[in-house]
Amino acid sequence: MKSRYTLFAVIAILGIIVDQITKVAIDSSMQLFDSIPVIENFFHITYVRNRGAAFSFLSNASWRLPFFITVSLVASLVILIAFRKLRDDQKLAHISLALIFSGAVGNLIDRVRLGEVIDFLDAHWYRHHWPAFNIADSLICVGVFLLAVDMLLEEKRLKQKSQSVPQ
Repeated sequence: MKSRYTLFAVIAILGIIVDQITKVAIDSSMQLFDSIPVIENFFHITYVRNRGAAFSFLSNASWRLPFFITVSLVASLVILIAFRKLRDDQKLAHISLALIFSGAVGNLIDRVRLGEVIDFLDAHWYRHHWPAFNIADSLICVGVFLLAVDMLLEEKRLKQKSQSVPQ
């Protein structure tokens, strides 16, 4: 049981550190809106700031900052509660929730520190851009994907278990 808490802590701390180091590096080495091509017409490092959530949602709302901070804190608490309820054998779910938690905390740190989130990963196809994102956003997306995979596998495990029980 102790090992799953250690795993969660290691993943969460590493995720937060990598997220924050990359954001500080971008902020200290680039001017806002500077862009460095990595793969021409496909991927750039582009320094932007997002006052809202995904796709700049609520970026102009006067109450956005307290709202996003509250949502991040509640989400982090819910993740910790959900993690405690997992079984020890649900390793993929442990990893998933640690990734989601680290991403939520990484963006929360930006909101508290700056009032907005630093984004810099710019995926695009020529002039058709996906909104810029950051390591924290990536951690959340990967965590959610892995959690969905785990839920499908858990459903399959439960189905197999119910079929193997004599009636």
